[in-house]
Amino acid sequence: MIRSVNNYPISQLFDIEARIVYAIPRYQREYTWGKTQWEALFDDALENDPGYFLGSIICINQTTDALAVQKLEIVDGQQRMTTLSLLFAALYQVLKSQESALDDYQRWELMNLKRKLILRESPQQMRLVPQIQNNNHDDYRAVLGDSGVMDPFALPAYASRRKLFRAYRYFQERLHQMLQEQGASIKNVIDFLGKINHACLVKIEVFSHSDAYTLFESLNNRGMPLTAIDLIKNKLLARLESVEPGQVDHYFGFWSKLLADLGDDYAIQERFFRQYYNAFKNELKSVIHVPIATRSNLIQIYEKLIHENAKESLLRLCAAGRLYSLLLTRTHDEELAVLEKPLKDLDRIQAAPAYLLLLFLLVHREKLQVGSTEIAEITNALVRFFVRRNLTDTPPTRDLTRFFMSMLDKIGDLQGSALISFIEQQLASVSASDELFRQKLEGPIYEENAWVARFVLCALAEQGMTRETWVDLWRMDGKLFVWTIEHIFPQGENIPQSWIHRIADGDEKKAKEIQQTHVHKLGNLTISGFNSALGNKDFEEKRDRTDKQGLPIGYKNGLRLNEDLANATDWSAAQIDERTQKLVEQAIQLFHLRGVSA
Repeated sequence: MIRSVNNYPISQLFDIEARIVYAIPRYQREYTWGKTQWEALFDDALENDPGYFLGSIICINQTTDALAVQKLEIVDGQQRMTTLSLLFAALYQVLKSQESALDDYQRWELMNLKRKLILRESPQQMRLVPQIQNNNHDDYRAVLGDSGVMDPFALPAYASRRKLFRAYRYFQERLHQMLQEQGASIKNVIDFLGKINHACLVKIEVFSHSDAYTLFESLNNRGMPLTAIDLIKNKLLARLESVEPGQVDHYFGFWSKLLADLGDDYAIQERFFRQYYNAFKNELKSVIHVPIATRSNLIQIYEKLIHENAKESLLRLCAAGRLYSLLLTRTHDEELAVLEKPLKDLDRIQAAPAYLLLLFLLVHREKLQVGSTEIAEITNALVRFFVRRNLTDTPPTRDLTRFFMSMLDKIGDLQGSALISFIEQQLASVSASDELFRQKLEGPIYEENAWVARFVLCALAEQGMTRETWVDLWRMDGKLFVWTIEHIFPQGENIPQSWIHRIADGDEKKAKEIQQTHVHKLGNLTISGFNSALGNKDFEEKRDRTDKQGLPIGYKNGLRLNEDLANATDWSAAQIDERTQKLVEQAIQLFHLRGVSA
């Protein structure tokens, strides 16, 4: 049974006068959000209008005493609420460091920030109480101590490597960047705080866990409300019916084909509509001139385009959608077959912002005098760029759309090889230096970005393959990869005794220290087709493992990536460092961008 449903601004959920504590029960999973989610929350609040909708939370409220502190158990939405609390802590720390420059209003906001995170009558009572798994509770308490919201708290061992502290540091870094931007001031941070305060969450309160379960079932079965794409479709078909009565079914067929090309994933559909406008903005400026398409202005943009010429808008969208399907590797075009491998690599390295540029090039390839070979060359440069970018966060994700749009603004009359050189120069001008790229490659790459780690390992392994020995390292069995990342020295919390003896001469504490510093390095990673068969086994067992037919499935599996492992007789921290340096040098060469500084 639902107790209440209300749409609240964040400032009201964290009301400084409210005697409410949000507790995450111990049966809930630990904090798992990573950089992608931190970045999305921060950028969505920054780029959208006040009142931006952040989703919903479901709480169990079993409080019966109206005078007691209300304890709400968060059974859905704990990741979002924890992240918002970490963002508030980072905002408090950054503004506190600038306190001497704050005016009276800004000091009042600073004081309110503190009270959002702790109850007024109890300066040590946290408003959000995380679960205890993976040190979440102690890590969060240490974050509040570090920010100055609460008394200092001893930093738990390795807390800086875990996600709560990394999220807090990420938000601090973004806020300091905001302060340092040209023409920026403390007001920018205060204005951003205002946007966070005015962002909205729907809070659903139920009486019991059984009510929560029933609600989950109901929400899953009821379906989703109308999306921006639904609204664009309705406006488009209504307009077409008004100008060509009786033809709505005909045009609905075009729309259905467009969505079939894009696929069922709503996020991809919405991204296409944003990237379409951003790619062809200059060609549409006679109809509408909006600097950039975002989630919050998408309907406004397409309302204008539809009103001006609904039929032409639909036909152009359909033509672009067919090419976008090619970018998504959903369809095949024999004329552009040479693009198949580069586009798959681009998808694998998660380079969707680049589709804006490629869509423009494909639509205008005749005018620009670039054929499939030239576009493949550009795509390969984009792959190298995004390997570097996704590992170093240089340039930041929030800048990528505007970067590619500005590149299109500068193309002018460039064609053919001159256009290719220009694009490579533009990519090099904003890419991370080789020094920064090397630094990230040498660090705990799997922990920093497991997806990039996988891509780098697969790319290095493919370098040693021929047409006759080619193995598809990205093949999937259902939803799982057949070939997966294998940690040579195991990453599990309970290190097997055989590994304690091998890696640290029987010293368990030393083995733990080596695990913390070395387990996620490139040199301790490889690709295996039988990861579950290897697991925590000792090095020699992993190296010499065979299947039932006696075929090697361990490190003697034929991949050049594993050659040094196949011939090794032991495994140590020094060997991990040595192999890391070897693979780093190969990666630097493989993903080099012409014109990038050393």
